[in-house]
Amino acid sequence: MKVGVPTEVKSDEYRVALTPAGVRELVDAGHEVFVQSGAGLGSAITDEGYAAQGATVVPDAAALFDEATLIVKVKEPQPEEVGRLKPHHVLFTYLHLAADASLTRGLMASGATCIAYETVEDARGRLPLLAPMSEVAGKIATQAGAFMLEKPLGGRGILLGGVPGVAAANVMIIGGGVVGMNAAFIAMGMEATVYVYDRNIDRLRELDIAFNGRADTCFASTLEIEQRLPYMDLVIGAVLVHGARAPRVITRAQLGLMKRQAVLVDVSIDQGGCFETSRPTTHSNPTYEVDGITHYCVTNMPGAVPITSTYALTNATIPYVLHLATGGVHGATAANPGLKLGVNIAGGQVTYPPVADAVGVPGVSVDEALAVAA
Repeated sequence: MKVGVPTEVKSDEYRVALTPAGVRELVDAGHEVFVQSGAGLGSAITDEGYAAQGATVVPDAAALFDEATLIVKVKEPQPEEVGRLKPHHVLFTYLHLAADASLTRGLMASGATCIAYETVEDARGRLPLLAPMSEVAGKIATQAGAFMLEKPLGGRGILLGGVPGVAAANVMIIGGGVVGMNAAFIAMGMEATVYVYDRNIDRLRELDIAFNGRADTCFASTLEIEQRLPYMDLVIGAVLVHGARAPRVITRAQLGLMKRQAVLVDVSIDQGGCFETSRPTTHSNPTYEVDGITHYCVTNMPGAVPITSTYALTNATIPYVLHLATGGVHGATAANPGLKLGVNIAGGQVTYPPVADAVGVPGVSVDEALAVAA
């Protein structure tokens, strides 16, 4: 199969979908790989680095989309990329469609088969292609929150870890998944006082063991969150429902319970945000204020550390890219039920029920849609 790796065009996005090591794996398996010139520069990967492993470097996106059948990206396609997609294309990337009805309808109209990293599952129901970026995003969330608490950045002017004689900052993390756990590890490492909230008691037990008593685990009832909010300096939203729009866990009215210039970091913003007052921001303009509370809602947090993120992403995705390139969509999804769950759009139809529900369109089965696409 012909595999294409375009340059990411989303604002402040420096990652690339494959490293030279990923290219080598595909070429050794007999596939052709096309890389858009400059695609890897944000991750310190040169065109020559790709070419040395057997890739063909093409000058622009038009040439790449014309050559390739399987398009492998990092972020959801931007409007100009959606316009390049044709029915024969297979798009493999992060999509987050439940929060973007316009993108969903654009991809439906393209006729392309669109597979979302974030809904691919492994045999244990985990999200193996979301996990590496969740690890990065969780760690960045605490780092960014600590930075935004500094007075010149609009924060309260408090050091996350405090100093002898002055108490550390209080950090609330809502959601105990991969993002929340990694956010907590960094907050604990910075010597903050940490509270992690979740509604899954078994998960709270696991976290309690992992944290070795260095953070408090709390059941995420509305009342418990409200009672704790007045004491918090930093709140990190890390709530995820597989493929669906993120639930709201803090309302605008509840902002009135918080300290002035406290910081909210919404890692769930890709899925629509878990705070009522969240709206997407960029690394170039990361924050805004609502009712005296600083909001950090960057939609591609891992893009700030592209070298780490690009290599971590390729490590996770390359087995699936190889599977798709070798077996095609039909063969790969038939052999791997977890990959089949990644198919969100095919044959002009939405095939992932939470996306269909969120966008308000009829959903069809993956098999039915792939039959139409074929």
